[in-house]
Amino acid sequence: MGTREDNTKAVTAGREAGRRGDPPTVCPYPGTSTLRTAWIRGYAEQRPLPRPADRDE
Repeated sequence: MGTREDNTKAVTAGREAGRRGDPPTVCPYPGTSTLRTAWIRGYAEQRPLPRPADRDE
């Protein structure tokens, strides 16, 4: 488990990757790491899911 400082660095790195437009597969942490979750949280802040288009039904 990472320390608070490690978590902050992971979130920041994820934000930077999201801003650059990197794919989420560039995350440097293994799937079993809590730091991966922190990285993805930061990434998602910068790369939100697209909103669904309005549909005429």
